[in-house]
Amino acid sequence: MRHKKAGKKFGRNPSHRKAMFRNMVTSLFKFEKIETTDVKAKAIRPIAEKLITLAKRGDLHSRRLAMAYIREKPVTYKLFGELKDRYLERQGGYIRIIKKGVRKGDAAPVSIVQLIPRDDLSSSKKKTVPEKISTKDSKLTVKDDNITETEEKASDDIENVNNPESSDSETT
Repeated sequence: MRHKKAGKKFGRNPSHRKAMFRNMVTSLFKFEKIETTDVKAKAIRPIAEKLITLAKRGDLHSRRLAMAYIREKPVTYKLFGELKDRYLERQGGYIRIIKKGVRKGDAAPVSIVQLIPRDDLSSSKKKTVPEKISTKDSKLTVKDDNITETEEKASDDIENVNNPESSDSETT
């Protein structure tokens, strides 16, 4: 029985598993996108996010902890330079996992693990969630501007959009 044994084994011994995760996280920060199985992607997400959080702290102790885990020094410099600045305003959610499908050879589910790009970060701040539009039997209610219109007036507006010539003649 595996009581109180958290985590997946991946068919590897602990040292091989740790080396695999270290290599995958290093490759993720180096190339900003890797392709792997779904289960491995879910396993490296918390590791990578904790390393980005260390980079956001930016002190010497954090840098040494990251250097102990990441395999290549230039990747650590990239993490504490470029990637730190990218995620400075964001609180978590630095990694995106996209399901790709199944691998041809063994039908294993494959995912793409990528770092959230800078343009997605800026556009997510500007987006606002629109208010819900509810329709009832005879009324159309828009909660954004607190406007309530009957169906007749709404259908007149639709006709004006479809026939701009008739709306010009009515307004003049």
